[in-house]
Amino acid sequence: MTGDLIPGARGAAPAPLPVDADLVVSLDGVGVRRSGTALLHDVDWRVELDERWVVLGPNGAGKTTLLNLAAGRLHPTVGAAHVLGERVGRTDLTELRTRIGLSTAALAERLPADERVIDVVVTAAWSVVGRWRESYDPADEARARALLGQLGVAALGYRTYGTLSEGERKRVQIARALMTDPELLLLDEPAAGLDLGGREDLVGRLAELAYDPDAPALVLVTHHVEEIPPGFTHALLLREGGVVAQGLLADTLTGDNLTKTFGLPLLVERHGDRYTARAA
Repeated sequence: MTGDLIPGARGAAPAPLPVDADLVVSLDGVGVRRSGTALLHDVDWRVELDERWVVLGPNGAGKTTLLNLAAGRLHPTVGAAHVLGERVGRTDLTELRTRIGLSTAALAERLPADERVIDVVVTAAWSVVGRWRESYDPADEARARALLGQLGVAALGYRTYGTLSEGERKRVQIARALMTDPELLLLDEPAAGLDLGGREDLVGRLAELAYDPDAPALVLVTHHVEEIPPGFTHALLLREGGVVAQGLLADTLTGDNLTKTFGLPLLVERHGDRYTARAA
């Protein structure tokens, strides 16, 4: 934004997917194992500069693991992961992470409750949590205020973070993720815990971001099709660490694919640019 894995089949390894300048994320035959358990397996996935992806799946499907790979915070056990043209595991991840905006529940838990909202946002410029002795340029603080304004919480800049509602906190977290003008923005369940009004307000603001041609590539993780903002272009469906389906949103978000993903007969309905799902 500006200014404004079950092991794969035996046999020869697949040829690596080419990495080009337009690719933001490229996963090639990726798997992640921890303590003998496959968290992801056989994942091929490519995200381009102008794409907005939603990642859907039940609990334990591997969504957060996938997001951590895309954030350069996790190495694949097998396969190759490239993020912003860099091979994860063979590059300086500290530098890579400054080019990625990330909003997750794990990060949110680390934000000091007694810190001013403006400082929660501006400290992302130094990739730190909690303002200490570092100094910031007036331009940094101006950008932080502008981002809070864009997310509809400009008036909260000098409140303490701990006094905010859950919906207000979510918007502050997204402003923080945008602070470094990232090339890739990753949002892990940004609408989780919000009431209906808070969810719809956030979905609307994320839609504005999705339609902005100058916004970074976007990846949003959710459990619910109702939380997919207008303007999102692609979907990736995961179950038990594997890809069920992926591609253009309208082609991928079908009743058959969601039934396979969630293990329950589901019907999907589209209302303009929004989706709903219910048991068949």
